[in-house]
Amino acid sequence: MNTIFIRELRLPAWIGLYAHEKIAPQTIEIELDMQLASDEVFRSGKVRDTIDYGVVVERIKSLLAQEHFGLVESLAERIAGIVLGDFAASSVKITITKLGVLREARRVGVVIERSASSSD
Repeated sequence: MNTIFIRELRLPAWIGLYAHEKIAPQTIEIELDMQLASDEVFRSGKVRDTIDYGVVVERIKSLLAQEHFGLVESLAERIAGIVLGDFAASSVKITITKLGVLREARRVGVVIERSASSSD
């Protein structure tokens, strides 16, 4: 198994169902583990044979700039669809964290795992 990962990606997002969450963007933290569909990149040394994490980040930034998400789960599902569909990952694990939402907890969020071969 070969994994491309992104850790502690902090971005502003319009996310939430409550009125106070709709007046300003919140900072969220995203972590991705993207499984390569093949090991060709280890032979070719070409970026075309891997997942370009810079392009993945730009796609996520664009998504967050264009849409408001009511639920963190909905955002995670959209990102999974992008990674699996547009970047041909064989599977993806996504963690999205809302920071400082609860006084009693530093972080709350969701973790999902999806694969190209099933509809988890």
